[in-house]
Amino acid sequence: MEHVDVLIVGAGLSGIGAAYHLRKHCPGKTFAILEGREAIGGTWDLFRYPGIRSDSDMYTLGYSFKPWKAAKAIADGPSILNYVRETARENDVDRHIRFQHKVKRASWSTETATWTVEAEHDGQIVTFSCGFLYMCSGYYRYSAGYTPDFAGTERFKGRIVHPQHWPEDLDYADKQVVVIGSGATAVTLVPEMAKTAAHVVMLQRSPTYVVSRPAEDGLANWLRTKLPAMTAYGLTRWKNVLMQLLFFNLARKRPEKMKERLLDLVRDHLGPDYDIATHFTPKYNPWDQRLCLVPDADLFDSIKAGQSSVVTDQIETFTEDGILLKSGKTLKADVVVTATGLQLQLLGGMEVVVDGKVAELSKAFSYKGMMFSDAPNLASAFGYTNASWTLKADLTSEYVCRLLKHLDRTHADYCVPRVDDPNMAIAPWLDFSSGYVTRSIGMFPKQGPKAPWKAHQNYALDLMTLRFGKVDDGIMEFGRKTGAGAATLKAAA
Repeated sequence: MEHVDVLIVGAGLSGIGAAYHLRKHCPGKTFAILEGREAIGGTWDLFRYPGIRSDSDMYTLGYSFKPWKAAKAIADGPSILNYVRETARENDVDRHIRFQHKVKRASWSTETATWTVEAEHDGQIVTFSCGFLYMCSGYYRYSAGYTPDFAGTERFKGRIVHPQHWPEDLDYADKQVVVIGSGATAVTLVPEMAKTAAHVVMLQRSPTYVVSRPAEDGLANWLRTKLPAMTAYGLTRWKNVLMQLLFFNLARKRPEKMKERLLDLVRDHLGPDYDIATHFTPKYNPWDQRLCLVPDADLFDSIKAGQSSVVTDQIETFTEDGILLKSGKTLKADVVVTATGLQLQLLGGMEVVVDGKVAELSKAFSYKGMMFSDAPNLASAFGYTNASWTLKADLTSEYVCRLLKHLDRTHADYCVPRVDDPNMAIAPWLDFSSGYVTRSIGMFPKQGPKAPWKAHQNYALDLMTLRFGKVDDGIMEFGRKTGAGAATLKAAA
């Protein structure tokens, strides 16, 4: 059985970043990365649908330590995948990855202060052990996306595909296409497919806020010609972080004003005669769900050019040659794309056992948005809902390194967050009304009303807390393995 100090699960954006931080901040620690698939990249290798791109700017979705140097801030999937793989190569991370190792179970022993991790490889169970387990496996099921149970699909003579597993042989040139959905994937697919399809309809049950941004950041590109790459990148990153925070806070404090402004921007693109009220006016406030970003107004341009259109209705049933809507209208289709979302899962669906007992993490509290109450030496990278994923993933990796160094310095073997108030109020793990969240929120941990049990979704606050705040904060308990006969430590601050 192979033993390492730190076992990282997942070789995507988070996992490769985690390995970098370990090598930089804890160079003496041994580590390995278990990756269920056969390639580096995670989401950016899995998704292959037309037009796949970031829905955040790359100056914040990129790593804090590796400047994004391409001209486009809203980048295509292959460019992002190359960036992740380049990071792995440059930092000698590749050789630490064990591909096609799908983690199934992790068991903690306080007696030995180790995790025993079981992974499936070539049909066999392979076992690893580690002192600290760092989950970078994302938040959704890679095997299948979410597709509602639409009536009549068996009668449809065309093809039905989900973007999560895009078929390489799909030919939609000069075909009638219906894309079901109105989220980030749908608004990406529609203008891209419309370039060659006869026509593309975006069929939505309800509208989403859609915001256009330039694909290129002019200031960032100018700064890069005047300053060293890392300096230009850092300035642009902070500019975008502060703009995101300002925008989010305004949306929370003055939702009606923000709603009015967002709809005015859509009206500017589509003109006064377009039915904005029906097709682009959501029933919820901005940032109750994630906003959809479109680069250079490509979706709006496609609609204006007549290459695509938006229909707001509900599906009654699929027919042989299309979709019958509840309004009685029929949409003809040769190809239907169900851009209907993800299936969320916690820790890649891994079973967690602590000292012989299955841990019900859905009943645990989330500590600093990265650990779980009563789960020792276990952290999980999870990004922001209102900003770029990597901003939080980077901070989480830095904090894991701080924890590891604190354990070494105080001669402790484990750290575990303990709830100090048995009557602490419970809040959902994510304050988000998106369907993919509400369908699955029960399987995720809870939040409390205040730090460290509440995630603020605020990069500036997290930066102060995770980079500079106390590791021994009175909530985190430090201890020694019981096999050594040592009692719980009260580690020095």
